[in-house]
Amino acid sequence: MALSELDNGILSVSVDSNGAQLNGLVDQTGRQLLWQGSDVWRGQAPVLFPIVGRMPGNQLIHAGTAYPIAQHGFARNQEFEVERISGTKCRFVLTDNDQTHAHFPFGFRFELLFTVEANRLTIVHTVSNTGPERFSASLGAHPGFAWPLAPGVAREDHVLEFAAEEPAPIRRIADGLLLAETRPTPVQGRILQLDDSLFVDDAIIFDELTSRSVRYSAPGAASITVAFADFPLLGVWSRAPGEFLCIEPWFGMTAPDDFAGEYNTKPGQFSLDPGQSRTFSYSITVDQP
Repeated sequence: MALSELDNGILSVSVDSNGAQLNGLVDQTGRQLLWQGSDVWRGQAPVLFPIVGRMPGNQLIHAGTAYPIAQHGFARNQEFEVERISGTKCRFVLTDNDQTHAHFPFGFRFELLFTVEANRLTIVHTVSNTGPERFSASLGAHPGFAWPLAPGVAREDHVLEFAAEEPAPIRRIADGLLLAETRPTPVQGRILQLDDSLFVDDAIIFDELTSRSVRYSAPGAASITVAFADFPLLGVWSRAPGEFLCIEPWFGMTAPDDFAGEYNTKPGQFSLDPGQSRTFSYSITVDQP
């Protein structure tokens, strides 16, 4: 475990080599905007790879063989190699190894590039197939931001503002797996009024999303815009009494509760042929009130 610090005088960012997890996001006023963890939820911003959510029975089936795989995959518990590029840029790399082969029997290189520019942090994920056979995978980000955003601001005064109106129904999960039925969206036009009651049934999953950015804000506090052009899905999650809100861009999501097939037939994933790579980027922009 080693921390890499990136600082340009406007944003100060720290990233843990264990899991390549963002664990600090401090604005120019000195306010820590990232959840710092507690018994309610010990994560901060885990990287979800090669699955998002769960597989039935916590196993991945490939060519008839079952491989155990925990919720959200193994990347968040792996030690990444670190390449310091500059005071505002750092790269983290994970390659397949004996531990990963026990859960995901494929050759890969997984790279995350963190860059701080002005008031924006950009995280670029590159997944490469370094093995001899095609594989499928999912990828997700899971940053947890402070809720409330500033001392003295009521939790119920916080909103998520989507870039476009979002009238489509949402999805929910039970025991970590996707339920078939949809539910009416809690978004009114472009605004999701935040309240703990939204998360009694776990995460809100937007799988018919129009927007590719959301702005998280409250009166008198710094706002956070998460932009995710390369991720078609979004999860929003919290857990009372934790003081965090997770805004989660995903490519792929948890398995349907009736899924029983080979892993490569799981819906919503991306696939890579041998030698092929794919890049996924999202950004976090902090604006002062």
